Amino acid sequence: MRRLRKRTVVNNHLPQTNSIEINKQEKSLYINLKKNIQIIQETLGNSSDIIIRQISIGQDRDVQVSIIFVDGLSNSSSLNDFVLESLLFNADFKSTTKDPFHVLKELVISVGELKEVGDFETLLAGVLSGDPAILLNGYTTGFLVGLKGWEERGVQEPSSQTVIRGPREGFSENIRFNTALVRRKIKDSTLRLEEQQIGRVTKTVVALMYIHGIVDETVIKEVRQRLSQIKIDGILESGYIEELIQDHTYTPFPTIFNTERPDTAAAALLEGRVVILIDGTPFVLIVPAIFPQFLQSAEDYYQRSEISSLLRLLRFISIFITFLAPSMFIAVTAFHYEMLPQSLLINLTEQREGVPFPLIIEALLMEATFELLREAGIRMPRAVGQAISIVGALVIGQAAVEAGLVSPAMVIVVAITAITSFAIPAYNMANAFRILRFGMMILAASFGLFGIILGMILMVQHLCSLRSFGIPFMSPYAPSTKADYKDTMIRVPWGKMISRPQFMDQINVLRNNNRSKKR
Repeated sequence: MRRLRKRTVVNNHLPQTNSIEINKQEKSLYINLKKNIQIIQETLGNSSDIIIRQISIGQDRDVQVSIIFVDGLSNSSSLNDFVLESLLFNADFKSTTKDPFHVLKELVISVGELKEVGDFETLLAGVLSGDPAILLNGYTTGFLVGLKGWEERGVQEPSSQTVIRGPREGFSENIRFNTALVRRKIKDSTLRLEEQQIGRVTKTVVALMYIHGIVDETVIKEVRQRLSQIKIDGILESGYIEELIQDHTYTPFPTIFNTERPDTAAAALLEGRVVILIDGTPFVLIVPAIFPQFLQSAEDYYQRSEISSLLRLLRFISIFITFLAPSMFIAVTAFHYEMLPQSLLINLTEQREGVPFPLIIEALLMEATFELLREAGIRMPRAVGQAISIVGALVIGQAAVEAGLVSPAMVIVVAITAITSFAIPAYNMANAFRILRFGMMILAASFGLFGIILGMILMVQHLCSLRSFGIPFMSPYAPSTKADYKDTMIRVPWGKMISRPQFMDQINVLRNNNRSKKR
């Protein structure tokens, strides 16, 4: 009886065969228009947003035509003006003397993008993507009309990568808008675009962009291969693709760069990288990626080289402060207090007289509280999120000091650590150091400065072992490429940036033939 019950439960939970998969066996369209419409309605489950308009055209009104589209995905005004009106008033012909199919294709339908289709799978994929379909009675071939049009967000300034000087346009959720924004930056015939659909159910359009003659062919082949190996039912954001094609899964460091700025994507293409655009998200992926790339801002290339170099040095310093400040404070205060001046040591000792927790517990408590406040400020509505994060940090910090739960010095260290973490341009790279910071605090509380040195050695070893599509993640530092140092921690003037990054193994290396002259 138990085995019978198990079999019954398993059978009840077996996935039901989808009607779309059943009707895919009916591959080719039928010559009978009514049968085609019936199959389409059954396959789509008679959904209320599937509009099927049946009309008669020709002088004798003896040619039956059906227009199928999804309400909300197709441009209704263009459909009425360029398809329905043309069919009803301009399709004036004798079906006995002229072929209706060719008349519609060559004389009647005044739309630039017109594609012939002869099977249900392609027709349904086009209709569900927003392209209206036109079927004629007596023909096994129909049309897909390029009239996608839905409500969408226009081109706006990117919110995650803001600049003071530079373009204010950002990518949107429409992949065709995004490719057009990149082509506005690079008006060259060598810019290539390849598209494919990924996701068995969502059928998300994924596009590759690269510059032929600059990109390394081995890199583009590797990107194509990894994308072709993705077998999943849906892709809703570029983060899906990022996790499925990255070289290393179990690492806190991102090995694929993402951006919502067209100028950043164009600059990456000019350096020989590959840009991956995903329909439905404003964040595009750039591969291969290296560590210094996550500390660079688009504005670095619009300011003078001296200013850009200073800002980059500040970002590198902020990484060390974000990563090491709490652990260094714990190690020096708990183990190596002889390194501190006597007056400072006395002040710190007096501040900790009434604190009931060990130093590591105090640090972990404050860091966790701040991370909770940061997360709450992000998830709360914009009108109150910023106020809650700021007021919460001030009130909780002041109250914790007055209650004797933490020392004022610890509050200062945590505040400085939080400020420096915001100076890192790439949010995902800042998250990596935020995670590792807790491990460094535990090592510092256990072994002092020796634990910090051990943690640094392990982290550097891990970074040097990472690769991004075959490129060492720590390039150009490890392996060392001195010619590429000109655009890492500092940026030399544009007149001296003659060559592209050499770690990419490009054929076309030179990008600037100008020589800087002293005046």
